[in-house]
Amino acid sequence: MSDTMAQASASPTRVRALPADLARRARRRPVTVTAVALSLAVVAYGLLVWQRRWVSDDGLIFLRTVRQILEGHGPVFNVGERVETNTSTLWTVVLLGLALLPVPPEPAALVVGGLLSVAALGFGMDAARRLTGLGRVVVPAGALVVLAMPPFWDFGTSGLETGLSFSWLAFAWWLLVRRSQREPRLFVAAGSRRRPGAAWPVALVLGLGPLVRPDLAVVAAAGGIALAVLEQPRDRRGAGRVVGLGALCVAPALAYEVFRAGYYGLLVPSTALAKEAGVSRWGRGYSYLRDTVATYWLLVPAGVLAAAALLMVAQRVARSGWWARRRDAAAATLPEGGADVRRTRAWDRAGTVAVAVAPVLGGLAMLLYVTRVGGDFMHARMLLPAIFAMLLPVMALPVRRRTVLPLVVLAVWAAVVGTTARPNYHGISPSGIADERGFYTQLLGNPHPVTADDYRAHPYVAGGAALVADAPRPVVALLARGTGPAGPEWDLVPLAPGSPSGLVFLNLGAAGALNPLDVRVTDTVGLADPLAAHTTNVPDGRTGHDKNLPAAWFVAAGGGAAVDSRAATGADVAAAARALRCPAIVELRDSVSAPLTWTRFWDNLVGAPARTELRFPRDPVLAEVSCTPPAR
Repeated sequence: MSDTMAQASASPTRVRALPADLARRARRRPVTVTAVALSLAVVAYGLLVWQRRWVSDDGLIFLRTVRQILEGHGPVFNVGERVETNTSTLWTVVLLGLALLPVPPEPAALVVGGLLSVAALGFGMDAARRLTGLGRVVVPAGALVVLAMPPFWDFGTSGLETGLSFSWLAFAWWLLVRRSQREPRLFVAAGSRRRPGAAWPVALVLGLGPLVRPDLAVVAAAGGIALAVLEQPRDRRGAGRVVGLGALCVAPALAYEVFRAGYYGLLVPSTALAKEAGVSRWGRGYSYLRDTVATYWLLVPAGVLAAAALLMVAQRVARSGWWARRRDAAAATLPEGGADVRRTRAWDRAGTVAVAVAPVLGGLAMLLYVTRVGGDFMHARMLLPAIFAMLLPVMALPVRRRTVLPLVVLAVWAAVVGTTARPNYHGISPSGIADERGFYTQLLGNPHPVTADDYRAHPYVAGGAALVADAPRPVVALLARGTGPAGPEWDLVPLAPGSPSGLVFLNLGAAGALNPLDVRVTDTVGLADPLAAHTTNVPDGRTGHDKNLPAAWFVAAGGGAAVDSRAATGADVAAAARALRCPAIVELRDSVSAPLTWTRFWDNLVGAPARTELRFPRDPVLAEVSCTPPAR
């Protein structure tokens, strides 16, 4: 031992070799058992996702936008109307790339979304293995939560960006964990250990988070802080490097935000206005959270995994004293740089802790945000990325004496929940939360609705699309007030010559898929309609659907005559037509429909903050009154 210390002292840059017994133990890592266990979990998740494959109505919204881009109309839902109906910018880009392939778009979206979900589980477990289990048998732990919860199966495909969200979370964290691990040498001289790879790819991937979903920005921020700790800004040069990495993190989202404000005229997607994402609804959000947590008894795995993590930390702290003494002894023999070695070791510990807690803090922030805004109308969907993020550090755990009991309890919970736990309602619950996949498979009579043709079985949309297609002049198809003997009926209202025909329906994806691109397909809740997005809410409306623009607005916007119909009264149409001349509403409509010149882009850009805050009454009479200047 003394000879080796002397060699290290004589040559500060030389690495001391591992003792023979430690080297033998390192070579006996049970790689095969770990690989089999984690691979079985990935395969099982793939089978579960495929068993529940489908493309949701909201997934079809993305595909209509892609069709518009390919036809040269830009990233819009309706021709000549710049409205951002897609929350995930990056998922739109992925689907656009898939559309260039000689495969149908809906199955391509389904397969790629499923593959991204399955890959996310693999990356997450491998990152957890790298963080806590090198040299030991590692088995799925938090991954069992993903395998047990049916919502993870349902939204593993669905045509939505959920699979992309999972894969971004897992891959970004995998990069951070890999970056946190220096070269595997026990004793090194000052400055000789280097982190694998470069730091800028990690920063760039973190910066893509808000483009996957805007609410992933909180996870990206937590990851950015962890990366800053890893890079050890101990001097001016290091601090400048960290600042550069931070700039790279925010650059993608900042660049797209400039485009969004100039092109769409808003600071947020239209979906954020439709759902009033800036309004606090804690009570409704708690109901949404409870709907997921209580259904799958999530407090059980939360407590078990937290206990397992704490036991592992306690064991590591108990053993860290011996390693610290060995390392300090080696550092003390160096003529120079001993303090640097100790400082590097302290930064390594801080970096490891920062990387380990980053996804937990980011996921917790996402969970609180979803609760604050009132949750969602789809059962569990908006909570899945937050749950996935918080599971990342414990996706896989080493089999030790202290972890055996938690792993057994977790396996029993997963078996029970995976086979028995389901929402206690069919379709839509009394609180407005929907088992989205169950609702559509029952409505369409198809266990795997994927293509637009599958949605032709929709009891209302296909009929409305056929009526619009057969109309000899421009019309807008609206649901008549009340119901007929067979349920809701369509009312065709003539529009001004030269106006595009339109169809207004809540299920925007199916309506958009079954109508040509030149038919203006829009909704009453504001996902695709700029007027509806800027109206006031319906009191106590359903989450995500608590705006309801009266039919008179659609008739007036299309230049229809102010006559009574089954959908709207002539008086309301006339009031809406007058309200449309309000300067604020005129400017709002110009921001989305006027030709996009550089002047228009600049006006949209500088006016985006005020335009994002604009709201007016949904009732056309009240909107007209609120716009009329007060009498002097």
